[in-house]
Amino acid sequence: MKREHDIIWHQTIDSTNSEAARRMSEIDNLSVIAAEFQTAGRGQRGNRWNSKAAENLTFSIIVRPGKDGIPAIPAAGQFVISEITALTTVRYLDSKGIAASIKWPNDIYFNDSKICGILIENCVREGLLLWSICGVGINLNQETFPSDIPNPVSVKLITGKECILSDELLLWTECFDHVADLLSMPDGKEKIERMYLDKMYRKGIMAAYLDTLSGETFYGCIQGISETGCLRVMKEDGSLKDFAFKEIQYII
Repeated sequence: MKREHDIIWHQTIDSTNSEAARRMSEIDNLSVIAAEFQTAGRGQRGNRWNSKAAENLTFSIIVRPGKDGIPAIPAAGQFVISEITALTTVRYLDSKGIAASIKWPNDIYFNDSKICGILIENCVREGLLLWSICGVGINLNQETFPSDIPNPVSVKLITGKECILSDELLLWTECFDHVADLLSMPDGKEKIERMYLDKMYRKGIMAAYLDTLSGETFYGCIQGISETGCLRVMKEDGSLKDFAFKEIQYII
């Protein structure tokens, strides 16, 4: 179903996720806070999100389950919001002719280069997911990046085409509506999980990883994700291990 997305643009802001949190009580469900430039954009693992002004798509969408055709979500199943956001971005990039994959939990990659970062912040109450703020940063038009960013790429570097930020955001929200619709189907959650697994970066491929808790470097093969959203990896000796966020690092 096509949903109403109130899109609020800022020329400059500290962080779209922070602004969404500040305005949570006053703006509608599925509203989008977007900015041409963030002075304190946040990424995963407490990292700062670096982006040149007016060259990339940086925004946050507020999702309140139980409204606008999105069913209630138990707290234990909150990872589905990450899956929906990542799959939306993959679908959006596919519309640009870019075959992307999802580097668990929700970075988006083209080959071995990062094209998008996603930061999900959730609020849980009485066993249910009360709301989610889904922050998305897509490299659109930027062609040069700081040297300390290890493996970036952008839509323009891949396609050679310049993008208009506002047009691309509307296209992303259309993709979001399509993916979110799956959640209300009888087997929707399972279908979303299958789609996520199909798009996982390195799934079924033996590769190098770092166990950040033990400091061990090992080779393993991603099998999928656990019921709680942990990354499930089979090591060379055939043993299976589930890794929570920040417990494993990809070696690229």
